[in-house]
Amino acid sequence: MTDRLSMDVDIVCVGFGPATAGFLTTLSKSPDLPPLQILCYERAEDIGFGVSGVVTRARGIRASLPDLDPAQIPMATPVAGEKLVYLRDPARARNAVELPYIPPFLCKHDGLVMSLGQFLQYAGGQIMATGAVQIWPGMPVESAIVEDGKVCGVRLKDQGVDRDGNPDAGYMPGMDVRAALTVVGDGPVGAVGRQLAERPPHEWAVGMKMVVDLPESNSLPAGTVLHTFGYPEPEIFGFLYVHPGNVASVGIFVPSWMQAPGRTSYEYLQYFMLHPYLWRYLKGGRLRSWGAKSLNESGRAGEPLLAADGFARIGEGSGSTNVLTGSGVDEAWTTGALLAEGVLDLIRDKKPFTRENLQAAYVARRRESWVESEARVAEHARDGFHYGMIPGLLGMALAGFTGGRLSFRSKPRPASDARPRAKQWPEIPYDGQLLVSHQDALLMGGKVQAPGGYADHVRFLDPDVCVRCGFKRCIQMCSGQAITAGDGPVPAFDREKCVHCGACLWNCPHGALAFQAGAGGLHSSEN
Repeated sequence: MTDRLSMDVDIVCVGFGPATAGFLTTLSKSPDLPPLQILCYERAEDIGFGVSGVVTRARGIRASLPDLDPAQIPMATPVAGEKLVYLRDPARARNAVELPYIPPFLCKHDGLVMSLGQFLQYAGGQIMATGAVQIWPGMPVESAIVEDGKVCGVRLKDQGVDRDGNPDAGYMPGMDVRAALTVVGDGPVGAVGRQLAERPPHEWAVGMKMVVDLPESNSLPAGTVLHTFGYPEPEIFGFLYVHPGNVASVGIFVPSWMQAPGRTSYEYLQYFMLHPYLWRYLKGGRLRSWGAKSLNESGRAGEPLLAADGFARIGEGSGSTNVLTGSGVDEAWTTGALLAEGVLDLIRDKKPFTRENLQAAYVARRRESWVESEARVAEHARDGFHYGMIPGLLGMALAGFTGGRLSFRSKPRPASDARPRAKQWPEIPYDGQLLVSHQDALLMGGKVQAPGGYADHVRFLDPDVCVRCGFKRCIQMCSGQAITAGDGPVPAFDREKCVHCGACLWNCPHGALAFQAGAGGLHSSEN
């Protein structure tokens, strides 16, 4: 058995998303940063793989990068026009209504349309060019090292093991990376973030998106932003963002409070694109890439512990997403920048990274920021959806127009209550270009990477629980058809199809599924 190696550093970061990018950008660009060893470990095979297209007001991003020129980033452009559209039944004579007014809290008119993957590659390049930080992609972190209630660093995933995690040829135990400060920014399904959380998020969504080469006949200019609601189910929100080069990001969000899903997220996305209002722009287009991720939709109401001895939490997993505005990237970036400012203060004052010091330097800063003030307005904005679609929309309006003083309040209902709606859906008219089967999408748009030498990251813990589970939501909601009916009662898992979205984790009502750290996933920087 090989001994486990250990390394001491000053700061170790888990996950390279917008929050960690904001943290490392602020830290690395500071003239006050002394020589430190700062490492960041990212699960995906490269920085920016497997994330999402986005429209963002980019206030925090621009504050950190005042000279930011969207023309330097592939697929980035200023917002040029914005519409809010109510999609109705396609069979109706008037199947869509463009609302004449967009509430101010939803507007992104002064923002940017971007591919988050391309933006993170741009930001990562700038960070590494400073020489102050090392970013290591393809290195999943298994867990935090906790000793006497203090986080002392992280343990990397064992390599050279079989799919059950047993030592195999080339076995190498994951290194222990010990650090004075561990920065947790691994998103809503990250292994370290969930390990250190007191409770799971009470609301989530599965986001699924395609990047599409639009037909030459497309009339939508770059920077166009369409927000939609009402179809293919009343609870599903959708979007279409137009990038430069006649390319669009098209996607939907399937929320946990949707009580009766009748199709997979992938099928819902195809029905969404086929709606006549959107299909007139998409018909004749071609799939470039696609992706999916789970989203923490709890926002401020589900905020976990932000800091303790030796660690601080930033980004989406810290409850930074604004559930009223549907905005998360700029908020996540800003939480990272705020932590970096606090860390620089502590370094300058030669103070250790204790809970008390991090609370004063980081958490207090965050409480005084625009992220916090806007999150408090949004905290209960979506509670009304637990009573139905109309109360949900009214609740958002009440919260938005009263600054959060009025809203509906409710406790979330468990997703296990959901059953499919009795509704007949037409067959998808596959065209081999944009409308393709789920299996073909796995081959065409954003290849799935599943490197050998690691254990399977999805494990079914108790066969008896799977026997008793009738409606297997883990299969129903799997974004890549990686979980299917097995030969027995336990579902089968094929990691060659897994996009690491984590939908299975949140949709198992029995807690009988483990979603562990793992390498690979989607291999595309456009998503």
